[in-house]
Amino acid sequence: QVQLVESGGGLVQAGDSLSLSCAASERGFRRSGMGWFRQAPGKEREFVAALSWVDGTRHYAASVKGRFTISRDYAKNTLYLQMNGLKPEDTAVYFCAAKSGFASPDTPLSGYDYWGQGTQVTVSS
Repeated sequence: QVQLVESGGGLVQAGDSLSLSCAASERGFRRSGMGWFRQAPGKEREFVAALSWVDGTRHYAASVKGRFTISRDYAKNTLYLQMNGLKPEDTAVYFCAAKSGFASPDTPLSGYDYWGQGTQVTVSS
């Protein structure tokens, strides 16, 4: 069983930066695709970014491209999301997720096998 634990959320002002981490409990997930998603109150969970563990291929939602960066640390088995230039509309609970095989923006939520518990990001104007 793989466990994912997010951390790094908080309350920031517009324009600030924040870095989220997602620690995976099982080394075997180095072969997997991993993604970040977010869910704002009253809205559906949406794709933010994805990374394929094997070759490092990255994908971003249009709304965050150029501001957010997804990365990973093999040694620590940890996925990161660096968020710069935060906007109030980025306010949401952020989740990391993992799946076998590659991850892309077209991968449905149901395509991910494991989810973290989420971490709240609030951006004030």
